[in-house]
Amino acid sequence: MGRTLENKKEIVADLKVSLSESTLALVIDYQGLTVAEITDLRRRLRPSGTVCKVTKNTFMGIAIQDEEKWQPLSELLNGASAFLLVKEDFSSAIKSYQEFQKVTKKTALRGGVMDGRLLKETDVKALGDLPSKEQLMAQIAGAINALATKVAVGINEVPSSLARALQAVAEKEEGSSAESSESAESAESASE
Repeated sequence: MGRTLENKKEIVADLKVSLSESTLALVIDYQGLTVAEITDLRRRLRPSGTVCKVTKNTFMGIAIQDEEKWQPLSELLNGASAFLLVKEDFSSAIKSYQEFQKVTKKTALRGGVMDGRLLKETDVKALGDLPSKEQLMAQIAGAINALATKVAVGINEVPSSLARALQAVAEKEEGSSAESSESAESAESASE
């Protein structure tokens, strides 16, 4: 028994919602994967906030029809397609897919779409080489911490520098008053 028109509309509506929440859509050729392997792929992608949708190309075509941002995706709609819809951390999602692909060797990345641009496999790999969201946050936190440390050291250095300068002035004044005392004493002994 085939799908009803109502069921098809629900599938398209679900795809539209998923696309509206996504920043990147990847298309992979999943032919030859078992249900267990697709489940494994979905499990690997879940921590990065990525959803794997296996649907007919015609449904995806209808879902992107009115969405200019996703129009380039239509070039990738052929064969057995699975769609990886990435919400935020695309670097982590791409790395998870690449690890899965190395293990199974059954899928092929056709490309993707981000910000209305069609991405080839090399573009997607370049995105995957970027640091993950957590790594970027750690780098930023480290830089802020280093800056705060430098500021704190600089602020601590001001009183120390001021104290050394005052000490030097005081020693100079003591030295000049000692010299003037010595000069006065030598002038007294010369007059005697």
